[in-house]
Amino acid sequence: MRRPARVMAPLALFLSLGTLTNGCSEAKTKSIPEIPNQFCWNAFDRTAVQPLLPQGDKLSQEIDPFQFAEHNSSTSCILYVDGNYGFRAFADFEDEEDFIDWSSWAARKPDSVRTGVKGIAWDTGAASYVPCRPLPGAGPSTGKFVELRIHVTDAGGKNAREALPGLLKQFTAFAQKELKCG
Repeated sequence: MRRPARVMAPLALFLSLGTLTNGCSEAKTKSIPEIPNQFCWNAFDRTAVQPLLPQGDKLSQEIDPFQFAEHNSSTSCILYVDGNYGFRAFADFEDEEDFIDWSSWAARKPDSVRTGVKGIAWDTGAASYVPCRPLPGAGPSTGKFVELRIHVTDAGGKNAREALPGLLKQFTAFAQKELKCG
């Protein structure tokens, strides 16, 4: 009678290990969630932003209207992947050009981008600014300059430095058109 017990114990162990190993081998590989057709005020080419996002299961977005008033001098669009930052775009009005400070990005050795008054791009971000005095009938002015910034998550070492200048140019052109800067 002891013989079946000697066979059953190793067999049970073998089957349970096989089940555990099988569960591990069926782990799902994550992909980059797809950006919806309408995102971030339609300021960006989604096919250029898509590869910059990290892998994950769920994409969500938080978007402020691209409108400014006396008490609202900034706006943002944030794409989250699994609840974490994936892509962020900001527009902020400033009263003086001196208020636009990019010294914190100097350590990232940014490249110059030919857009706006000045533009720069580094591995995970880009920024530019333009003078913006809205034309008559364009709405209230909240400042004399609009600063535009884009930030992407360093998704597994991807270098976005090549894509960011083009996105920054798109964002700058969009802001100038939407805000009717003259």
